[in-house]
Amino acid sequence: MIRLEDLTIFVRAAALNSFSDAAREAGVQPALVSSAIKRLESELAIRLFARSTRNLRLTPEGEVWLLYARQMLDTMRDGLQKIQAPEDEISGTLQVAVPSDLGRTLLLPVFRSFRHRYPALRLRVFFSDQVTDVFKDPVDVAFRYGIIDDGSYIALPVMPENRRVLVASPEWVAQHGEPQSPEDLARMDALAFVLRGRLHDRWTFSRKGETRCVQVNSVFMSDDAEVIRHLAIAGEGIAYKSWIDVSHDVREGRLQILMPDYQGEKVPLNMICPHRKQLTPAVRLLYDAVKTSCEGLIKTHPCVQG
Repeated sequence: MIRLEDLTIFVRAAALNSFSDAAREAGVQPALVSSAIKRLESELAIRLFARSTRNLRLTPEGEVWLLYARQMLDTMRDGLQKIQAPEDEISGTLQVAVPSDLGRTLLLPVFRSFRHRYPALRLRVFFSDQVTDVFKDPVDVAFRYGIIDDGSYIALPVMPENRRVLVASPEWVAQHGEPQSPEDLARMDALAFVLRGRLHDRWTFSRKGETRCVQVNSVFMSDDAEVIRHLAIAGEGIAYKSWIDVSHDVREGRLQILMPDYQGEKVPLNMICPHRKQLTPAVRLLYDAVKTSCEGLIKTHPCVQG
């Protein structure tokens, strides 16, 4: 008889391509993962994985069985949702991945309020600017900036009209003056973000239907967006940031918007998950809470709309 735990471990090991990673995610010893796979293989009378000291991959039979294993787990999950009482729906563990700056400045208070509202729910939040793979990483949903053109997963718009804005501290502006056009930025100290090894030092602005792209002088670079924001507040240079990330600092006077007549590029915020069946009541309620919080931000500064 096939054990549910073995089936779950098989699906995660296949997604992660690693017994040790699957064990780490489940909080068990790697030997237990290996034993679970062996039991499954014995029950099915097939070999699920081709193993070597350096490589782990599904066999052709394993690839076929993986589809049915996922269907069985999905069916079980759907069945549990049908028989659970409403007061028990918002429980369990919800694993969420968020960009570092967005998570710490805006979403952490939302997460805290959400957890207090649903005390039976446990939140596991991953703060990172690395792009999360919702199929392989141990997360249920991820909040991600950018235009989503991958149809392999579900993307729900949170703040589709969000834009980048050019900001600096009042102290920096007093010392260096305000840029009047994108061309002025090439002569000013810029704080640039690095993602997947790529330096984002070409900033785009538009006004009256005309778009300009300028190469900036990067004096500080970081792969952590929160570090860039802190450097801007400290007066180290100008930053090209998502309005969501800096709106609170602008309201509090720590940063000010430069070149308000120019619009920065769009950086829509979306919530993504692997497939529609993972849109559980907890996920939908969290989406609504985050969306409500973001909608208040877009109304506070008209220069990021349209």
